[in-house]
Amino acid sequence: MVLLVDAITALQEFLDTGGQVLLVIAVVTFAMWLLILERFMYFFGKYRGYKKQTVKTWQDRAERNSWNAEQIRQAMISKAGIALNSNLPFINVMVALCPLLGLLGTVTGMIEVFNVMAITGSGSARSMAAGVSKATIPTMAGMVAALSGVFASTYLQRKAKREVELLEDKLLLDH
Repeated sequence: MVLLVDAITALQEFLDTGGQVLLVIAVVTFAMWLLILERFMYFFGKYRGYKKQTVKTWQDRAERNSWNAEQIRQAMISKAGIALNSNLPFINVMVALCPLLGLLGTVTGMIEVFNVMAITGSGSARSMAAGVSKATIPTMAGMVAALSGVFASTYLQRKAKREVELLEDKLLLDH
């Protein structure tokens, strides 16, 4: 119980150092990672069955060498590509949004530093340090969140591209 209270107190202090911007960064990061996990689950779960069904549907076709068959093949590949790339643009937007939110925290923290300087004249070292802390912590949080998302997003984009290429190789035309 004491550990839980200490954890909640530490979380409150952390949020107080960066204001509400840290909370927004945390929500965006959480949503981003939910979408990333959904994509991983799709790639390593549902897509395997979808790919098998698509290949089976293609191989069960009696005619696979006409212009019409080529168009059907391209439509099947395109449909798989759309399914594989689903949610990737949202993930990329959230990756880009995290550092911008961190910069918003920097600006609000620096405004606080300037307010302290304006009110106290020369500035209190302790108050200025608190403002600088409020300026740097959200920036760091936004950058860390973005970096984690960049690695996952890049992997997912490469995986989607590779899976489309592999599907193209499996759906062969008869010549």
